[in-house]
Amino acid sequence: MSVLTIVRHGQASLFAADYDKLSEIGEQQGRALGDYWASQQLPIDRVYSGPRLRHRHSAELTGQAYAAAGLRWPEPDVLDELDEFDMDCLSHRFAPRLAERDARFAQLASDFLQCEEHHPDRPQRFQRMFETLLQAWQVSDAPDCDVEPWPTFQQRVWNAIRRIQQDSDRGARTVIFSSGGVVGCALQHALSVTDQATLELSWRIRNGSLTDFVFTPDRFTLDAFNMIPHLTDPALWTYR
Repeated sequence: MSVLTIVRHGQASLFAADYDKLSEIGEQQGRALGDYWASQQLPIDRVYSGPRLRHRHSAELTGQAYAAAGLRWPEPDVLDELDEFDMDCLSHRFAPRLAERDARFAQLASDFLQCEEHHPDRPQRFQRMFETLLQAWQVSDAPDCDVEPWPTFQQRVWNAIRRIQQDSDRGARTVIFSSGGVVGCALQHALSVTDQATLELSWRIRNGSLTDFVFTPDRFTLDAFNMIPHLTDPALWTYR
């Protein structure tokens, strides 16, 4: 059987003007993965990346560290279908509409926005707001704000995975660098869990973590979830 490893990108710049840029920790996570795979002499046959800078930079840093050991790192194929859901659109279009009709979400959003920059509760307030936003997005077709509906996001990720299944040679090892939402959709594809369970699994996906699937053209099975054997320093264990 073939193996697909989906890597969640390294820590990005949460609360910064440009979230898509890897933090210093995110860069360390990417290099650590390349060093780890090189130490294992793990052959990589094909690499795919989502289109975001954090996806491509994670793949680049991993590849540089891997190739520094004299191993061949395939040039990544960038696929738009492996993009994360559009957080900018959800934040700037869907969230204001949701706040108008959902008092609980409006309060969560207010609690986060009023929290000072270095307040210790800020990440937790963001997470509560973010979870509620995505749960509402999952069950809405959002026709009034031009945001990609959950079923559309779900389907494009599944289509990309199916294409990779069909295009892979038997016994090949393929790697995808993308985001937590894409990992979640792949888990749903393998486990046939509900949409809500997919989100719940996604909250636990660490930055730089590895989730392995084994597959044939017709089967897709979870083998290991959310692994971080390359991150031996607990200071590199992050979720956002």
